[in-house]
Amino acid sequence: MAALQWFVNLGASVMLPVLLFIFALILRIKPGKAFKAGLTVGVGFVGLNLVISLLTKNLRPAAQAMVKNFGLHLTSIDIGWPAASAIAYGTVLGSLAIPVGVIANVILLLVGLTKTLDVDVWNYWHIAFTGSLVYVVTHDFALGLFTMIVHVMLIYLLADLAAPTVQKYYGLEGISFPQGASAPGFLMALPLNWLFDRIPGINKVKITPETVQKRMGVFGDSTVIGLVIGLVIGALAHYSVAKTLQLGVNTAAVLLLMPRMVSLLMEGLTPISEGANAFVQKRFPGRDLYIGMDSALAVGQQAVLSSALILVPLTLLIAVILPSNTVLPFGDLATIPFMIAVMAAVFRGDILRTILGGIVDIVVSLYIASWVAPLVTAAAKGAHFSLQGNSSISVLSDGGTWTTLLVVSLGKLISWGGIGLIGIVVLGLMIWQNKFRKTATTASDKK
Repeated sequence: MAALQWFVNLGASVMLPVLLFIFALILRIKPGKAFKAGLTVGVGFVGLNLVISLLTKNLRPAAQAMVKNFGLHLTSIDIGWPAASAIAYGTVLGSLAIPVGVIANVILLLVGLTKTLDVDVWNYWHIAFTGSLVYVVTHDFALGLFTMIVHVMLIYLLADLAAPTVQKYYGLEGISFPQGASAPGFLMALPLNWLFDRIPGINKVKITPETVQKRMGVFGDSTVIGLVIGLVIGALAHYSVAKTLQLGVNTAAVLLLMPRMVSLLMEGLTPISEGANAFVQKRFPGRDLYIGMDSALAVGQQAVLSSALILVPLTLLIAVILPSNTVLPFGDLATIPFMIAVMAAVFRGDILRTILGGIVDIVVSLYIASWVAPLVTAAAKGAHFSLQGNSSISVLSDGGTWTTLLVVSLGKLISWGGIGLIGIVVLGLMIWQNKFRKTATTASDKK
């Protein structure tokens, strides 16, 4: 277990190349090609993390300044996903999350109930998070363990359902996003998109990065849009002219560099994805295989980044005016691109719909994060995590997803019966989906 934790702690830039190299060799890809593909993915993640760090480094101080300017005084601080993952892995259940996730993934793949081969094992912290919260409310270790199994099944179901949409919009062939903060957005975006199609005005307007650039010329370019958004955020933060200009240029840099880092990642993933599907088709005709990756692959898309940056000040405004909200958005403001990544694919890159859908998501997330705050605080104390003087903490991303509400509330109210009910429904949907896929494939073959 200690060796596994040591390997995970190396980070995605080291861990993923190793896992992908081994996976590529299993797929009979030539060692040289496999090594280069894995290394390219690692280099891409280093570049992606540098750009995300640039975004975080610039957004957090601006957000802090806006919080002060808006006069926000809320009781629970949003600590952000890095701190939440540390709490999740630091609890009594956290150390078991990765083995539980890997074993569940292998079993589901073998019996044909998922298409996703999840190589992004770091993100099993999402199930460690919910498992730990259920343990906090029930004090039942076995139930917390069972919660992690059911939650990871739900994530794989959502990843498989969203994969065709994600692949089509982002051009990520053979990729799915089994990421706990992004995958739930798929089921939230579907009814919202149906509603937007029926609202006069919205159903006639299509604002995408392409249409914006076509109509506005150079002023519609992603870097110029990034500059403008950065200048607006700087103004709202009451920055000096110099700091506002610096923020604008840095924001423009993020919008320019992020897609290029994602392209580098995809350069390494493409041969492995192609090899995986060739391997599966040869041995399991009619079945597809998705490589489960972090939704960071999507956050570099212009519609996602532009919408997310606009949502940053809107999130703070919503937190002020939302009745009964107790959470002060802070740590996860830079995580908004991940929260809306799958939603943007459902909206086909429409910036207006993504912003409106993001507003709905933020409202729901703030209410759920407010409800879950006492549990997150208790879990943090159990993991010996420093609250840094805060009496109450929460997390906007994972603490605010509908999946967290579903799992934790039913675990709290009905204990084993609640989690078992979710498990039965998810398993039934997986079986139905698998049967549907087989039937569709058979019918297609007959034609």
